[in-house]
Amino acid sequence: MIGSFHPAFRLALLAASFLSAPAIAQDAEENASGNETIVVYGSGIGSNAAATGLDLTPRETPQSLTIITREQIDDQAASTIADVLEYTTGLSVKRVDRGRNLLSARGFDITNFQIDGLPFATGNVGLEESSTVIYDRVEVVRGSVGLLQGAGEPSASINMVRRQADAREFTGTVTLEAASWDHVSATVDVSTPLTSDGSVRARFAAEVYRQDAFVDLESSKGFTLYGTISADVGPSTRLRVGGSYQKDERNGVMWAQLPYWYADGTVADWSRSKTTGADWNAWDTAETSAFLTIEQDVALGWMLKGDVSYFQQTEDSKLIWLWGSPDKASGIGMDVWPYWYLAKPKQWNLNLQLKGNYQLFGRSHELVVGAMYNHLKTGWTNRDPDAATVAPVGDFNAWDGSYPEPTWGLRYRMSGFGTTKQTAFYGVTRFRLLDPVKLILGGRLSSWVRDEEEALYTAEPYRLKKNVFTPYAGLVVDLNKFLSAYASYTSIFNPQTVRDREGRYLDPLEGANYEAGLKADLLDGRLRLSGAVFRIEQDNFAVPDIGYFVPGTTDVASKPAMGTVSKGYEFEMQGEVLPGWDISAGWSHFKATDADGIDVQAHQPRKVFRMATKYEFGGTLDGFSFGGSARWESRPPQTAANPATGETEKVGQKAYWLANLMGAYDIDDRLSLQINVNNVFDKRYYNTNSWFGGYIYGEPRNVRATLSYGF
Repeated sequence: MIGSFHPAFRLALLAASFLSAPAIAQDAEENASGNETIVVYGSGIGSNAAATGLDLTPRETPQSLTIITREQIDDQAASTIADVLEYTTGLSVKRVDRGRNLLSARGFDITNFQIDGLPFATGNVGLEESSTVIYDRVEVVRGSVGLLQGAGEPSASINMVRRQADAREFTGTVTLEAASWDHVSATVDVSTPLTSDGSVRARFAAEVYRQDAFVDLESSKGFTLYGTISADVGPSTRLRVGGSYQKDERNGVMWAQLPYWYADGTVADWSRSKTTGADWNAWDTAETSAFLTIEQDVALGWMLKGDVSYFQQTEDSKLIWLWGSPDKASGIGMDVWPYWYLAKPKQWNLNLQLKGNYQLFGRSHELVVGAMYNHLKTGWTNRDPDAATVAPVGDFNAWDGSYPEPTWGLRYRMSGFGTTKQTAFYGVTRFRLLDPVKLILGGRLSSWVRDEEEALYTAEPYRLKKNVFTPYAGLVVDLNKFLSAYASYTSIFNPQTVRDREGRYLDPLEGANYEAGLKADLLDGRLRLSGAVFRIEQDNFAVPDIGYFVPGTTDVASKPAMGTVSKGYEFEMQGEVLPGWDISAGWSHFKATDADGIDVQAHQPRKVFRMATKYEFGGTLDGFSFGGSARWESRPPQTAANPATGETEKVGQKAYWLANLMGAYDIDDRLSLQINVNNVFDKRYYNTNSWFGGYIYGEPRNVRATLSYGF
């Protein structure tokens, strides 16, 4: 089943914002036999504590949020977290190149990721490339998230919730897939008790795949392994431990974008299979994670929880960058530079949290206090080519990737290797002022330290930000049994890594975030409606300083934009509209400008519609289900100077629709077949969320068949 928004839903709202709203969604419950019960998209969701630590239902949460359940992930045949987010309300998922995505919401990039509620920094190839075989659901909290996240953007937080070992009987699923561009994959998900009473349980999931692409030369293969053990250690202690490993090998990958213009100023019209890559290009990644969680019940119903989590990524990318505006007839005019990047960022997260209820003024209230430590080690090396062995591009019109690999120099530290440490103490409480009125107050006291050696891309060796206080305030009023109104506020703090024309780092982003809205639970909780307005005020927002570069690098310099404001509204509905019919849809609209009224983040679409639906037939058609998804985006206000005329022109993708279809049939109680057709009408469109003088095409029409067997 599936979750949804309804276009007819019209809500009037107010303005006030927040820093951290709990991403909401409850793990699939165990049924009497010990197997998991599927939760429909967004409905039937219970309390969750992913952002504030407080156990709040979606209606009790003073922030916009969306939950994508495991069933919706399967219905969309989503292989990665990025695939999941493409049809999530308020989010924009675009490609920088064929190796990376950029995510955004409300006019700001999304850099805040969590795994099981613990914050992790995303890398050059981001956490959105994680395989969905690891996760039970994805929770998206829109707006500023700082109470548990700390420093970050006021866009959204993506919380990826791992599958748990809950089953007390042996159960599992095996899935085989075949799709366009020679895609084949297999997954297995198995749960089993390890003791006769089920007090110790294990779960293992794995995926293996290989595929080509609609882009010339590109192919990839990889696998993912995930395992976890849960144990009830006596009546008051629970333990969970696990880890994962994901490896992706990608060959012939296109790094640079296709040139937008010819040298004469006319817009180029390349084939969707056209590449800027070479046949020796490689972009390989590997991610390793491990985690340990212990929960201990203490006196008077309080609980103490400790988390230790680790994540490491290795990225090895040998690529070429092409840029320029070629001559339409001869194809001459493109420049090239090879690049061999290697990075191995590592991060640790430690969290200790105490939560429970207390009595005050004759009422029961909730309290969460905790301490958190984050440790991130980063830096990268490079191997430059011998300039004498770098061949010219020649005729780009005839480019087929058969470009000679240069001779590589010795590896050197291009970025200073350093460590970022965040230490924080946080606390939040929910006061029940009256039966229908709840006030949430909290705050986080953080210290942020970056200790880094000097290198080509890191001129300043040390940065420090101490005792930064991030407040949290939210008010929720139950207007009746099914409708609530809320308002919330938080401040914004985010150190920046970009530099100005003098080589200095920009000061941290600072500002305020306001949000208000209405939320309703209808049809006995099977259908959720929400609407919100928001306003984000920010200073020191980094914008390109056109014509200037960071000294000693080829990076475009940045300058701080003061008085940046993003404001807008969102509507969403998720749940079961009628028995057997689920729908998830949402609309978002924002405007983001600086103090002079100039658009910031101009590459992001300002209006976005998302929808997914599925209907399960009964009667003589029992076992059949049919559905689909759609998205619409407005044209972003992106402009650039024409290379021939020098005049400013619109270069963003024009407003467009995409539509997908899915159909499934339960062959018997254990075996099912599903067909997904994406981009049904074969829409030709740019899928680029940046501007390097070019664009990336979105995927043409493609088909995927999935055969699943449960036991």
